[in-house]
Amino acid sequence: MVRYPFQKVEEKWSRRWKRRRSHEVEEGAGRKKFYCLEMLPYPSGEIHMGHVRNYAIGDAVARLKRMQGFQVLHPIGFDSFGLPAENAAIERGIPPSRWTETNIRKMRRQLQRLGFSYSWEREIASHRPEYYRWNQWFFLKMIERGLAYRSHRPVNWCPSCETVLANEQVIDGLCWRCNSPVHRRPLEQWFLRITDYAEELLEGLDHLQGWPERVRAMQRHWIGKSRGATVAFPLSGKGEPLSIFTTRLDTIYGATFLVMAPEHPRLREILGSSDRAAEVEDFAKRQIAASLVERTAPDAEKLGIDTGQRAVHPFTGEPIPIWVANFVLGGYGTGVIMAVPAHDARDHAFARQYRLPIRPVILPEGGDSAMDPDREAFIEEGILVDSGPFTGLASPEARQAMAAHARERGFGDETVHYRLNDWGISRQRFWGTPIPVVYCDGCGVVPVRQEDLPVLLPGRARLRGEGGSPLEHSRSFLQVTCHRCGSAARRETDTMDTFFDSSWYFLR
Repeated sequence: MVRYPFQKVEEKWSRRWKRRRSHEVEEGAGRKKFYCLEMLPYPSGEIHMGHVRNYAIGDAVARLKRMQGFQVLHPIGFDSFGLPAENAAIERGIPPSRWTETNIRKMRRQLQRLGFSYSWEREIASHRPEYYRWNQWFFLKMIERGLAYRSHRPVNWCPSCETVLANEQVIDGLCWRCNSPVHRRPLEQWFLRITDYAEELLEGLDHLQGWPERVRAMQRHWIGKSRGATVAFPLSGKGEPLSIFTTRLDTIYGATFLVMAPEHPRLREILGSSDRAAEVEDFAKRQIAASLVERTAPDAEKLGIDTGQRAVHPFTGEPIPIWVANFVLGGYGTGVIMAVPAHDARDHAFARQYRLPIRPVILPEGGDSAMDPDREAFIEEGILVDSGPFTGLASPEARQAMAAHARERGFGDETVHYRLNDWGISRQRFWGTPIPVVYCDGCGVVPVRQEDLPVLLPGRARLRGEGGSPLEHSRSFLQVTCHRCGSAARRETDTMDTFFDSSWYFLR
């Protein structure tokens, strides 16, 4: 048999396709349009069979549509900012840009040899200024609309990568990149107010034609809409009340203590000058330093400490203790929960461990009134007992009546809560889009003018993999003049999360 000369044949046709611009598209061709885009590759250095599998599927779709008479836009590019390039640059002692561009050239040759029908004239790469200037433009527009803001709050911190992670970058309490345990750490960060769009995101899921229901269910769970009530518990001393969110307002007469997250921003205020302040703060610091796995795993030990302070139960007027515990996280809900040990399994275990009161206030409808609350929590709905004027109501009726009571007296109301949090986009690394703001002693936070975009990464930076952003050590980058008042100012040294790049490259 004669061997098929695949290299000769494929190279011949690849040259002809390129010469004829067979896979490029022009506006105004008058044919039906089809846009085919696969997820852009990260320039890791080599194309592997996972890439071939993914891109062969997209190429088959693009070719089919061309054969059906469509004008097909089938672009390619590189999602090229990110931590791996920076770590590789540190390991090799070279700039991340050199490592990235070398890999792009290698991967481009491999993709072209595979004969994929890409529109190479439209190639993009997110690390290039002509791309990331638009990241900065979007950010400035979000500041104008009040959608980008700076806040001091607990964030996910990977001690190995020395950077903040979004919730979606924490998998079972571990960093998605290096599998190191992730900790909660309070930092001042830039956030995008994506929670403003929670309901719109949910409604949009109903219009995603052709999407698997399991994927839409995952998205609904991620957004996490819950209907419940927010209730304010006044403090026994001075200060603003502590607010809690609950989906089980019908159990509130069984709340025997409150629990604050160790990283709650008001903890020090609550402690005041009490003789327990130092001990509680030391406990809180130890819990904040622990990993998310240690704090939130189902079998993790529930650790807590009594602050010595008291809140007032808004329905009964009874003083109840305020505790701090490792299983409550500052970034979820209000960072404070009402503990109802008789009707919540986690609260029940905690109350038994620390010998706190367990007060049953819900019984099964028509069930056994002689339940043993010390043995287990009853977590289902039922009929209220020992709940003041709401005794005898079924759980759904009780929740409505209690919410109306709280609303009339000004200490609570029905609330819709979302599991979705605002997106923290700050990263303490070099290889990402510079955040386009400066800090001026006189003017405060000053957005860069649009005509001054892009704010470029410096050509050289001290990359050592140490804590803090490498941009802090680049004097040429850091030191600037405030365009409002002419005084000395300094640039923001955090860079944007790489998901900022990939969120919109389909538009670019």
